[in-house]
Amino acid sequence: MRAKVLSWLILALCFVASARAQTISERMATSAMQTLWRDAAKGEDGAPARWTYEHGVFLKGIERVWLDTGDGKYFRYIEQGIDRFISDDGTIRTYRLDDYNLDNIMPGRLLLTLYKVTERDKYRKAAALLREQLRTHPRTSEGGFWHKKIYPYQMWLDGLYMAEPFYAEYAATFDEPEAFDDIAKQFILMERHARDPQTGLLYHGWDESRKQRWADPQTGHSPNFWGRAVGWYAMALVDTLDYFPANHPKRGELVAILKRLAEAIAKYQDQPSGLWYQVLDKGGERGNYLEASASCMFVYALAKGVRRGYLPASYLDVARRGYRGILARFVKEDASGRLNLEGTVSVSGLGGNPYRDGSYEYYLSEKVVTNDPKGIGAFLMASAEMEIADKAAVGRGKVVTLDYYFNNEWKRDGLGRLVTWHYKWEEMANGGFSLWGHIFRTFGVETRALREAPTRERLQGTDIYIIVDPDTPQETPNPHYIERPHIEAIEEWVRSGGVLVLLGNDVGNAEFDHLNELAGRFGIEFNKDSRNRVPDGDFDAGKIVVPASHPIFRTARNLFLKEISTLSVRPPARPVLEDKGDVIMAVAKHGKGTVFALGDPWLYNEYVDGRKLPPRFDNYKAAQDLTRWLIQQASERK
Repeated sequence: MRAKVLSWLILALCFVASARAQTISERMATSAMQTLWRDAAKGEDGAPARWTYEHGVFLKGIERVWLDTGDGKYFRYIEQGIDRFISDDGTIRTYRLDDYNLDNIMPGRLLLTLYKVTERDKYRKAAALLREQLRTHPRTSEGGFWHKKIYPYQMWLDGLYMAEPFYAEYAATFDEPEAFDDIAKQFILMERHARDPQTGLLYHGWDESRKQRWADPQTGHSPNFWGRAVGWYAMALVDTLDYFPANHPKRGELVAILKRLAEAIAKYQDQPSGLWYQVLDKGGERGNYLEASASCMFVYALAKGVRRGYLPASYLDVARRGYRGILARFVKEDASGRLNLEGTVSVSGLGGNPYRDGSYEYYLSEKVVTNDPKGIGAFLMASAEMEIADKAAVGRGKVVTLDYYFNNEWKRDGLGRLVTWHYKWEEMANGGFSLWGHIFRTFGVETRALREAPTRERLQGTDIYIIVDPDTPQETPNPHYIERPHIEAIEEWVRSGGVLVLLGNDVGNAEFDHLNELAGRFGIEFNKDSRNRVPDGDFDAGKIVVPASHPIFRTARNLFLKEISTLSVRPPARPVLEDKGDVIMAVAKHGKGTVFALGDPWLYNEYVDGRKLPPRFDNYKAAQDLTRWLIQQASERK
């Protein structure tokens, strides 16, 4: 036991020493990007030869690293990996709808990301093809999806992860509210038929027909609790809840299922190692072994469940023990400095040819491998959650509300529908604030939108209120101007301790007069000018250097700000960032509250997500610094 603890401490110290510039998730992502799919059996160039869920799970892990770093190389890797399968008309190479295989739905989550970021219609069309499969996919008599057409009347835990997070995100993206009843049904049916009341664990599969040799003739469920299958189901729950409507009557039932499952997962954690076994309830039996992918999935689901408020905080300790065990037992650094993930079972299933009977002996017979893409994908997700676990406590209980009333622009999407856009939380394209919203959420802050005029009542419960680029008549036919009643309500809210963020724009792209009536209450004026004009490709024309020991930007030094209005200030406002004699950013204390002002929307995705801005700029770090500072202001009000 002492040797195990010592080995973990040594490994942890090595990671700390070698990863000051990179987190463990970044190091593993970079290592995997350089080593995975170099097997000639996959493809001549080492890339995946088929449209598979294994590739999708790995790329979802890479996506999470991209969101947590703003490093565009991760997005480009995803884009290149998916593009080899997608034609301009939306067809997917090697995919066949009439296979009716839920596994093939899972990579569709990357299609939705790519469509929302790039707005390229081929991704929407490809995602719609997968959605079409779900419309006609064969089902049990109660409406549960068969896992595959070749496995009739069978529901597997795996299938919930393969289909439901995509289904939920697609429904949320393309306004299919009726789909959420069906999505909830899949989880409820799976738990109803697969949950063991004594252990609380879920059996790997259930056969409605009771014809399979692996199926119990009375209950229809398979005979054992396979770790990764339960992990798939747990991850499916926390990921689906990201898109499940807050007011849906079945949402509470899904959270209750997650709580019951979390209790069982914690119960079967191996205490000496913090890990979980290949067959979960048989840890002491001969031949059973601690398995990497299931352990990563449980750490991810529990940590995310706590961060998102679905699970009690006590489950974070379970996740921490699990993650320490993963690092100690499964993560190895080779002579080249690359990280490798050992200990993932390559596959486990039910039925088929040769026949898999679901016995204890069967689950122990499958090969255990190193650097399995499913395992690495789950490890990246687990690492990402654990790397922000402490940070999430900084803003837990706080709410940031983004104005959608004064900034109320609309456009038509790929389906011809009118949708709100420009500086919106949910918007992943260049002009959206999705990455800034993600940063707020990693700090534990809840993100909300205010689609109505601000009043004293509507601002209650909000700690940070962001107003960005109020509309001009050129941007919307009937702009909502900031009027005196709004100003009175906002000023009173700030005086009571609210933190107000005013992000304007440059002359010709902003509504100044009404915005300045509000800003003037705090000693701030947005000047009608346009500074930092940036010719194509000359990014340094927008560079502003932050002085050392800055009170807001503790880690960011080189900022990119393009076409901004400068500020004029008078007490109680004061400059907090100046450049060449111009006030770029200002802060004002007003009663118990704080106001931050900048003449540019600034932290929208185009200059935060790493796809356009050269890496010498620190805008992503600046977004993290500013977010932490805003939370601090909200926490310090008296």
